[in-house]
Amino acid sequence: MENPRTLKFMTAPFDFRSSLRQGLAIPAHPLALTAQRRLDERHQRALTRYYLASGVGGLAVGVHTTQFGIRDPKVGLFEPVLALAAEEMSRAASPLVRIGGVCGSTAQAVSEAALLQRHGYHAALLSLGALRDASESELIDHCRAVAEVIPIIGFYLQPCVGGCLLTHSFWSRFAEIENVVAIKIAPFNRYQTLDVIRAIAESGREDIMLYTGNDDSIVTDFLTPFPLAGRELRIIGGLLGHWSVWTQRAVEIHQRCRLADATPELLRLGVEVTDSNAAFFDAANGFRGCIAGLHEVLRRQGLMKGLWCLDENETLSPGQLDEIDRVYRANPHLHDDAFIAQHRDAWLS
Repeated sequence: MENPRTLKFMTAPFDFRSSLRQGLAIPAHPLALTAQRRLDERHQRALTRYYLASGVGGLAVGVHTTQFGIRDPKVGLFEPVLALAAEEMSRAASPLVRIGGVCGSTAQAVSEAALLQRHGYHAALLSLGALRDASESELIDHCRAVAEVIPIIGFYLQPCVGGCLLTHSFWSRFAEIENVVAIKIAPFNRYQTLDVIRAIAESGREDIMLYTGNDDSIVTDFLTPFPLAGRELRIIGGLLGHWSVWTQRAVEIHQRCRLADATPELLRLGVEVTDSNAAFFDAANGFRGCIAGLHEVLRRQGLMKGLWCLDENETLSPGQLDEIDRVYRANPHLHDDAFIAQHRDAWLS
């Protein structure tokens, strides 16, 4: 029988927009697989429980970190993974913002948005990587079609891992879509980051929240005031693949840095976080090992059995393991191994 307290949160109205406006730490959820590259449900549930115990404000599921290949009909894991995460989130002590990834053609994206709604997700993180050859107007029409089904979060994904170049003009028109609730800014590029923020500043909208996905400048993004178009905007939360590891510490870092003023201590912390990310995300090799790098950290902590990705060719790059070893030694204050060791058996039960 469900705990009555849990049922209360399942049935009571939840204003996820208000929650987003507070600024949240939202990890992008990985995919736990067996050696046969099938879903490892036990470890998949354990991952979700780890994130909830770490104090996150929401989860993003079915996104790049979850591997876009889950949508392949031969794999068939998109809906099962969404359902598992939704089930675990329903057991949380307080409601969380549920974000699901949406990608592909307009027909596919609209269908995925409807699926998210059926599983109780609040918003879609909208990837445009499949529409690289579309015109700006076609991209906006695509976004509007998805926004008619579910609230959307814009996603500026860096081109080298499947995104496409999105101009200031695009973001200005995107801000005109009423059902936009946030933007994940993840081009790993300061000029392109400013394109997004300036467009939102010029729009005059105060209900579109800015979230960082710039894994190379997480702390800096939180500490920076952006004075543009006569307004001063702040990035108040993060939706990050990097936060799928060392998550308890990530939540603490977000709470410490959100809307804070830059200090030498916090700027040093930012360097340490970026250095760790470079190892996990395999920056030295064009991010080819980014998902496997995250898996390696979770494997060390006992939350995954191995590094397996859906694509058997997707693995650590040469030298990446040594880099992960190095940042582990250099930054013991950033990992949460002791926290995981204390609770792991319960999460895996």
